[in-house]
Amino acid sequence: MAREQLNGAAYNWHAFAERQDLAAALAGHVAGRLTDAIAERGTGLLAVSGGTTPARFFASLSNIPIAWNKVTVTLVDERCVPASSARSNAGLVAVNLLQNAAAAARFVPLYQEAASIEDASETDSRMLRSLPWPLDVVVLGMGTDGHTASFFPDADNLEELLDPSSEMVVLPVHATSAGEPRLTLSLARIVEAGFVALHIEGEDKRKAFESAMGAGTQKPIRAVFDAAEKPVEVFWAP
Repeated sequence: MAREQLNGAAYNWHAFAERQDLAAALAGHVAGRLTDAIAERGTGLLAVSGGTTPARFFASLSNIPIAWNKVTVTLVDERCVPASSARSNAGLVAVNLLQNAAAAARFVPLYQEAASIEDASETDSRMLRSLPWPLDVVVLGMGTDGHTASFFPDADNLEELLDPSSEMVVLPVHATSAGEPRLTLSLARIVEAGFVALHIEGEDKRKAFESAMGAGTQKPIRAVFDAAEKPVEVFWAP
């Protein structure tokens, strides 16, 4: 691990030669943080991203024998599709994470049928407010356009999404590049977590990360680093 700083944003850089090594190391960090949270307050709260990148990490984490029955898992963001869809983050989490020892965890999804995405976000916010906030662990991904969670650069409400003082929990996202409407945790809820990790793989993602962290850039991922209360833990493998 190396402590890095780019244009005022501090973070810890964890580099691995193999993606499986990254997955195992990240899983160990997350399991340790959840175990500490359970010891301190009797419960652990984890928010994860979807997509294909975290599959190895999910598999590694699912086999670590912590007190999963005291852990609640939710999503950083979700596409407005049912869990049966191949594009559903909830579906990917169910198949890759909520297995083995982790099958005992409670899962709180974001997608649900509603009259509108705005109605869905309000219902989600009421539901998630009952969880033991703040989040103990958040694991983010990143697109090559610099988006993270569903903070897309072309989102109609990007300023609201990235408001670090917002009291909102879940917000709707309308962005052409997203492909369909989405639901996402607000930046404020993400950065108040005790442990925030960014999981990226491949040289293209590394270059995109370095570009997003450049001086004067306004990529959404940079907003996470600027608002985070502690240095973000970045895990990368080629």
